[in-house]
Amino acid sequence: MAAFVLWLLLLVFCWPLALLALVLYPIVWLICLPLRLVGITVSAVFAFLGALLMLPARVLRGHPA
Repeated sequence: MAAFVLWLLLLVFCWPLALLALVLYPIVWLICLPLRLVGITVSAVFAFLGALLMLPARVLRGHPA
């Protein structure tokens, strides 16, 4: 019960910060979206290069009997 009362007090005293976060969250998400896409692309390129480098070993290993 005390934690709920403290949370309500924090909400009352910090409502401008809560509204600012509510407004800025979509803007920050839109700014971070291209960076996430670049990260996904770089990760895919590294996975492709790793698979390409391991291809001769996988071909020479053959199929299990």
